[in-house]
Amino acid sequence: MRHGCKVNHLSRTHAHRVAMLSNMATSLIMHKRIETTVAKAKALRVYVEPIINRSKEDSTHNRRIVFSYLHSKEAVNELFREVAQKVANRPGGYTRILKTGIRHGDNSEMAIIELVDYNENMLKDTTKKAAKSTRRSRAKKAEAAPVAEAPVAETPAAEEAPKAE
Repeated sequence: MRHGCKVNHLSRTHAHRVAMLSNMATSLIMHKRIETTVAKAKALRVYVEPIINRSKEDSTHNRRIVFSYLHSKEAVNELFREVAQKVANRPGGYTRILKTGIRHGDNSEMAIIELVDYNENMLKDTTKKAAKSTRRSRAKKAEAAPVAEAPVAETPAAEEAPKAE
């Protein structure tokens, strides 16, 4: 029985699971977005968010700890140089999981996991949704009826310079 066991083992041994999560975290940091199953995406989120949080303070100790998780010098440099700059003001929640449907081969649920600050399309949509009001009222519509403006007459083309003959 798995009473109180919070780790999803993903049907793998400990060594296989740690290696897989390390590779997936490296790919996520390098490419900013990867496609995987929902279960692996949720396990990766738990694995990678403390690593990103540690990258906010650039010190030799933090770089060595992150390297022990990622095993990739390029990924560590990318994380501390670029990703840490974007997430510096964010208190947490560095990743987003978007469900994409099922895989036709084995019917498993698929998802895209991405770094939040690197999706420009989602960043643009949040500003538009915040301005929209959800409350409906008839009284406001009656008071705020638009006033028609007088049409502006077009100026004749006689003001143009005459042609030299």
